[in-house]
Amino acid sequence: MSIQQRLLKFIVRANWILLAMAGFIGYFTASSDFTLGIIAGGLIVTINFHLLYRTLKKSLTPPQLASTNAVLIKYYIRFIISALIILLLIAGDYVNPLGLIIGLSIVVTSILLATLYEVKNNIFKEAV
Repeated sequence: MSIQQRLLKFIVRANWILLAMAGFIGYFTASSDFTLGIIAGGLIVTINFHLLYRTLKKSLTPPQLASTNAVLIKYYIRFIISALIILLLIAGDYVNPLGLIIGLSIVVTSILLATLYEVKNNIFKEAV
């Protein structure tokens, strides 16, 4: 398995694990709107990450190479939909904005953890 596939697999799993852990901790330690913010933000960013992966995989597979414009249009459509959902959640006072920010940070945290994991593996591989 290549390093890219390993990283992607780690990030996808870590996204769901971190979302579950953050939601679980929020449920027992914070208010319901804070917990809902964590879960909503985590779902928004995790689904966006998955859709971006699918778009890039389809557009970069050799039989059907898509144009850059098509990929960018799909990206901006997802971005606008996400922004509208976030706006509705905050304006409707359904979620706590701080909880939403924590939830939206899940993919970034997963990427950071995957990077640290690979760096650790490379350091120990070179030491042996």
